[in-house]
Amino acid sequence: MRAQPAAAARTVAGARLGGGRPVVTEVVLGVLVLVYLGQLAVPQLTGTLGFVPILSRAEPWRFLTAGLVHSPGLPLHLLLNGFALWSIGREVEHVLGRWRYGVLLALATVAGSVGVLWLTRVAPGAWDGTTVGASGAVFGLLGAGVLLEHRRGRRVGSQVGVLVVLAAAGFLLPGISWQGHVGGLVGGLMVGAVLVLAPRRRRTRWQVLGLVAVAGVLVGVTVLRWALVDPSVLL
Repeated sequence: MRAQPAAAARTVAGARLGGGRPVVTEVVLGVLVLVYLGQLAVPQLTGTLGFVPILSRAEPWRFLTAGLVHSPGLPLHLLLNGFALWSIGREVEHVLGRWRYGVLLALATVAGSVGVLWLTRVAPGAWDGTTVGASGAVFGLLGAGVLLEHRRGRRVGSQVGVLVVLAAAGFLLPGISWQGHVGGLVGGLMVGAVLVLAPRRRRTRWQVLGLVAVAGVLVGVTVLRWALVDPSVLL
């Protein structure tokens, strides 16, 4: 009888072991740098792509595009996020695989904007402010990374240390939104839980259904937030 081929080794999230270069991480970092250069050349780009709560219902793409732009006058903002993305993202991409990792980044970015929407005081001068940065995605990576490392039986001290440093930067550096950090972290924890807790049998199907559910929760809480806002307060 012909021998059956051995099943490919998989990570705890179902990705093939030895997935190669962290292509998604590299591409995202390249895009962030290009967009930052575009902001310097065209200052209006920041306001066009950044997240502005009062505009988010009419311009919902801002929930995602806010993660592409950074504070033009604060290069440290981009450097911190870029360093964290490179340091943590490569390992997370290896464990999740490219498509799961890309979805994590996207949903964590949106969750960061949802955090801004919920945690920013509803008032003129607050809800018309612009929030920018990939911090939501980075905190999402940290949240998911902690769950992944715990699932693999490893210590999570290094991830927690990076989390503390970045959280402190959100309070110490001007123009950085702690609200987006909280939202991104919660989003990353939700996505990470879906990916590592899915049963092995038909794991990909369960993961896709779970990720769709997470996206549905983000949409639902966004709609709820807008339903609770009194428009007259913003006039």
